[in-house]
Amino acid sequence: MTEDIDLLDDLLRLCAAAGAEPEVHHGPPEDLGSWRQAPLVLVGDDAVPRCRGLARRRGVMLVGRDQDSPDVWRQAVEIGAEHVLRLPEAEGWLIEQLANATEGTGRPALTVAVMGGRGGAGASTLACALAVTAAREGLRATLIDGDPLGGGIDVLLGGERSEGKRWPDFAHTRGRLGSGVLEESLPALHGLRVLSRGRESGEAVPPQAVRSVLAAARRLGGVVVVDLPRQVDEGVAEALSQADVGLLVVPGELRAVAAAKCVASGVGTTLDDLRVVARAPFAPGLDGPWVARALSLPLVGELPLEPAAPAHQDGVFPPGSGPRGPLARFCVAFWEKAYADRPPTAVPVGGTS
Repeated sequence: MTEDIDLLDDLLRLCAAAGAEPEVHHGPPEDLGSWRQAPLVLVGDDAVPRCRGLARRRGVMLVGRDQDSPDVWRQAVEIGAEHVLRLPEAEGWLIEQLANATEGTGRPALTVAVMGGRGGAGASTLACALAVTAAREGLRATLIDGDPLGGGIDVLLGGERSEGKRWPDFAHTRGRLGSGVLEESLPALHGLRVLSRGRESGEAVPPQAVRSVLAAARRLGGVVVVDLPRQVDEGVAEALSQADVGLLVVPGELRAVAAAKCVASGVGTTLDDLRVVARAPFAPGLDGPWVARALSLPLVGELPLEPAAPAHQDGVFPPGSGPRGPLARFCVAFWEKAYADRPPTAVPVGGTS
């Protein structure tokens, strides 16, 4: 809301950068529904006199260029503005707010990082099963492949030939990435969106790209499951910093527990909430609680053997796809427990879509 042509040009440019479509007025709209319903209202400092007396609402921002105006705070109070923005200094912050308003500001996705205590522990299988199970139960689910040497997690889902972008397409991403743009660009497999590694190279993704992509995925809401390698580099550290909880899959054998201690030590410097998933079968004298005590980490549970595991290799029946199988039951129980202390914004596990 402004008659300042230069200010209007700047605001239109910022809206375009954020992917927002603005409604422009020189003063209060004749139909005050726009004033009441718009996610954000940007009022130029020239338009303040015309806004006096309007109903107070949240999301009003006073925008201008004069850094030294003695009246700016009085004007903000008069129109009930929550923020006073001076351009060009506040441009980056304003783009972020415009993009949030365009995409919605629901609760970020519950983000789970999964890694193995040793090679072949079954972390990728569990990550796939968690995502597949969440999608089947009505949650918006995104599965992200964070292992550069894993060969592509889309193979486990039978989607290696599916159209859509892979990590190499995002390697040069910096700054904010639109959540909708990300979601629409990824392959849709078994009810979820999948960001997999390419198979041409095992190069690590720059941490800036990991930051942008994960932030966009989390803004979608629902759940994000990230399959990570055991070695923590800058990109893995960035993924861990955005995770709510980490699951360390540890086979029930002494050598695996010893290896997992090293992994847990590296992960623990970045992620506070790291938990153990003890995988059967167990060596004599070992069980899930023993493994958790040896690692000094809380135990999520014992991951049972999945009788049909070999059939998962062709991707026709991905891990967790059999709703009555032990792996799927384990995953459903995990999501129910995870959401017990964090009510979801999407459809809860066990609900209907």
